Amino acid sequence: MTIDDTLTRYHLLGRTGLRVSPIALGAMTFGDGGWHAGADLARSIFLRYMEAGGNLVDTADIYAGGRSEELLGTFMKETGTRDRMVVATKFTVATAPGDPNSGGNGRKNIRASLDASLRRLQTDYVDLYWMHMWDAVTPVEEVMSTFDALVRAGKVRAVGLSNVPAWYAVKAQMLARARGWEPIAALQLEYSLAERSIEHEHMPAAADLGIGIIGWSPLANGLLTGKYTRGQEAQPRGSGRLAAMATDGTLERVRGSGNPTFTKLFTARTWRIVDVLSEVAREIGRSPAEVALNWVTRRPGVASTLVGATKLEQLEENLRSIEFELPPELDERLEEASRIDPVYPYYFSGPATQPVINGGTTVLASPSWTGGATASVTASP
Repeated sequence: MTIDDTLTRYHLLGRTGLRVSPIALGAMTFGDGGWHAGADLARSIFLRYMEAGGNLVDTADIYAGGRSEELLGTFMKETGTRDRMVVATKFTVATAPGDPNSGGNGRKNIRASLDASLRRLQTDYVDLYWMHMWDAVTPVEEVMSTFDALVRAGKVRAVGLSNVPAWYAVKAQMLARARGWEPIAALQLEYSLAERSIEHEHMPAAADLGIGIIGWSPLANGLLTGKYTRGQEAQPRGSGRLAAMATDGTLERVRGSGNPTFTKLFTARTWRIVDVLSEVAREIGRSPAEVALNWVTRRPGVASTLVGATKLEQLEENLRSIEFELPPELDERLEEASRIDPVYPYYFSGPATQPVINGGTTVLASPSWTGGATASVTASP
């Protein structure tokens, strides 16, 4: 299978009819200065992704201060591809310091943010509109009723939630069903070999409620690329390989910022995962990044996986990740190395208690989050 063949094996997003590529292009890197890909490079990345058959581009109103949306809008206009692309953008983070209503998930900010995004994107609708993160205060009824109104107005085609607790996503979906509002199509959540917490609650809930999963940071902010080795987490800022990655690595950007992303990754568990990942990659002649991405894209319930690039070669490597299938024995080695411990109440209903529950008999059931959240459709040549 070639890259172009695999990118056009589209997935349905949740229980919608919206087809999305298994690899989504994250446009957070589109912008000017620092670690961003400037206009010319971002254009090349967009064109290559589109040429390979990709159709889902994900951005946000705050990426590069809105410049990401502007560039994406320009590229689609230049190529006449707006209707072909599935455009996703987000709201939540405040855009005007000192103004509490320039952020958050209230109706005022949702509508204002969408209108601003539409102007920058040079379009009159977005295909997927995300709540970027839970603000912990806005009633879910306000969010979902506003989403429904935007869909009915034709400004939005589908809606999703990102970085939310599982209980919140369930409440939102059940409320939408009860009120006849637009349902949640997808959840955008961090997911990688190094970060599998969503398997406890989010994935079972999504499968049960017909919600697709779109994973972000599948390379654990660069840790799973093979570029880092033990001891680097203790190096002072500006030294070693981390310094060399300062212009294109997420880990270096958050180092020293207080962001828990950095410190949570450098643990005995994650280094063990890196070791096994590197071994598996060597055995099949692939890069660690390709193997790590491949693992995420093939997990049950995952409709698409977000990748970002500041170089064309990074994009090419990311796209190659879906060309192959891992041998079962190697997949099991990755599973064992990265497996998360069961938490209450799941261990309480585990194998040890099943004989008590079932009167000493064995009852077989399908895993709680395999299958149902997505279906595959193959595009015509």
